[in-house]
Amino acid sequence: MLFCLKSSADNGLTETEIRDGLYTALEQLGPRRKVLAIPPDFTRFHSRAGELTCLAYQYYRTNLAAILPALGTHFPMTESEIDAMFGAVPRELFRVHRWKEDLCTLGEVPAEFVREVSEGKLNYAWPAQVNKLLVDGGFDLILSIGQVVPHEVIGMANYNKNIFVGTGGREGINKSHFLGAVYGMERIMGRADTPVRRVMNYASDNFARHLPIVYVLTVIGKDANGHLGMKGLFLGDDYECFQQASELSLTVNFEMLEKPLKKVVVYLDSHEFKSTWLGNKSIYRTRMAIADGGELIVLASGLREFSEDPEIDHLIRKYGYRTTPEVLQFVAENADLQNNLSAAAHLIHGSPENRSTVTYCPGHISRAEIEGVNFQYGELAPILNLYDPAKMRDGFNVMPDGEEIFYISNPALGLWAGKERFKIEQ
Repeated sequence: MLFCLKSSADNGLTETEIRDGLYTALEQLGPRRKVLAIPPDFTRFHSRAGELTCLAYQYYRTNLAAILPALGTHFPMTESEIDAMFGAVPRELFRVHRWKEDLCTLGEVPAEFVREVSEGKLNYAWPAQVNKLLVDGGFDLILSIGQVVPHEVIGMANYNKNIFVGTGGREGINKSHFLGAVYGMERIMGRADTPVRRVMNYASDNFARHLPIVYVLTVIGKDANGHLGMKGLFLGDDYECFQQASELSLTVNFEMLEKPLKKVVVYLDSHEFKSTWLGNKSIYRTRMAIADGGELIVLASGLREFSEDPEIDHLIRKYGYRTTPEVLQFVAENADLQNNLSAAAHLIHGSPENRSTVTYCPGHISRAEIEGVNFQYGELAPILNLYDPAKMRDGFNVMPDGEEIFYISNPALGLWAGKERFKIEQ
């Protein structure tokens, strides 16, 4: 690991500490003639990756030759999103990752390895795919920038996931998502060592050592007043860099609750969450916290679709969010899900498994559409009036009528679990 900086202050690292820390690490790397930056897209706006990309541009100037947002399956960033996230960085530097086309397969993780890490649940090889720009671009430094935070597919987000999923291809993304779902999301979330991570580590160790990748990892958390700050900055080209960031993230982003929650209200920012593909983080990150028979209410004023990908949107509408056994049966019987395992994984992830109810309050989707995928529908305006995000704080709130609810202003920033449920899912 090249560099590690943790904040002892409640409000996190200062801008000066962040800049000086990044530049200290880049100086250790020595001069570089052609640099590629791989930050996340706008769905990870709070990662501070935009700021770090700006700093990298200021450091390298003309030697920063390209910026490839790690879109995965997401839409390309809009001009307004680039403006908001990356400021004055020249627009001509930005490239678009096309996850079905712009690919290079570095190697293939053997099916025997996948079978071993999945405890015999799956038996397919996994292609280590990346955007061909990483291989053919002639870069002598690739800066993979992003946030480490609990994640439903891989346990802890970022590190080599930013490469193999963020710039990966259809088959690799599909199979990795399905592996995590079949193994069990609640056995994975909040853990650095998971089956999906082991597969990607195998790919890094065996197929990607020739790529000059250095990871720039952040840990983001809230202070006592609810303001976001960078709690840690980690740079390196090895697993230790990710491991240390993961350990800090667990202390910052994971909340263990003494008792299961009867009612949880989650707010989805309209600029960040436009689909259930992303908005279901409200389900993923709270499923171990909600009591059996409890309720999740999702305030989703920006919701306008189920997925940004038309094919996946169709599959979500066709099958709906069902229990794990039901989805696995759908996969066994239907070629369209067999050919799109990411969609199948998402349907599993988005299900409360009949343990609790999910009420979506959307801004741009009808009652019929919401109920058609097996969620309950809530009228946005009256529920916003009842549970006003401007008047609530993260955590427990007692409403004027005496009702107690647990409020989460951004589900992407954490993981919540009740002690009893967390033990059950080990």
